[in-house]
Amino acid sequence: MNRIDSHQHLWQYDPVEYGWIGASATALRRDYLHADLARELDAARIDAAVAVQARQSLAENDFLLAQAEASKGRIAGVVGWVDLQADDVNAVLERYAARPRFVGVRHVVQGESDPGFLARPAFNRGIERLRAHRLVYDVLVYAPQLPAAIVFVDRHPSQPFVLDHIAKPAIASGRFDETWARDFREIAKRPHVVCKLSGVVTEVRDASWSPALIGPYLDLALEAFGPARLMFGSDWPVVRLRTEYIDWVRTLEAITATWSQAEQSAFWGGNAARAYGLR
Repeated sequence: MNRIDSHQHLWQYDPVEYGWIGASATALRRDYLHADLARELDAARIDAAVAVQARQSLAENDFLLAQAEASKGRIAGVVGWVDLQADDVNAVLERYAARPRFVGVRHVVQGESDPGFLARPAFNRGIERLRAHRLVYDVLVYAPQLPAAIVFVDRHPSQPFVLDHIAKPAIASGRFDETWARDFREIAKRPHVVCKLSGVVTEVRDASWSPALIGPYLDLALEAFGPARLMFGSDWPVVRLRTEYIDWVRTLEAITATWSQAEQSAFWGGNAARAYGLR
């Protein structure tokens, strides 16, 4: 069974280029390159990974593709960034889609101040171009943005979507995010949307996390999407704000230990390979 981490990041740290990394995030304020990733994958017995954009620039695509090339197959795919609202979007998509490791596109919608961003005509015209290039779109939103995301994915029923980080519920001890649960179940009804079980511990609002605290969110994700549309992801190195890579993997191994072999195979690699067309 090939095990694939469907979501991790690489960067050469620069405080201007990565302004979203705050001063308190000391664990992230350093370089993370393919060799660093390989050590984490080896320790956790993960075979390959998908590198996801952390900057909104075409230079990010080129950097990640170069890292994938240097990784000798450990980085099996790249989800990059393209200005989907630009007039030349088709030409840019064509250029990157010609690279075998370029498998998808993401925009940091969670950082957009416009609540109607996902409804913008120009953005949706760009989304309509993706399918012709066999590219997936990663949906990155906070839980309150889920209603807009549901309308958005409904506009594109033939476009494959991947929902990142189970849509970032606000996890707090003693309070379950019921609004997230309602909207999460609703978006899961769309068969052209699959979901990453990633980035969950970094949404914990309290000082520490435990499997018991995040367990209800993981259980609901499995209930809503099922083993056939749920995939393993780490969000490394961002996950280091709360835990280490190996500990996140072991947490999910414990949760999935009672699953059937077919369910584990799908969750730990098969779903990511199928969603992104990895080869």
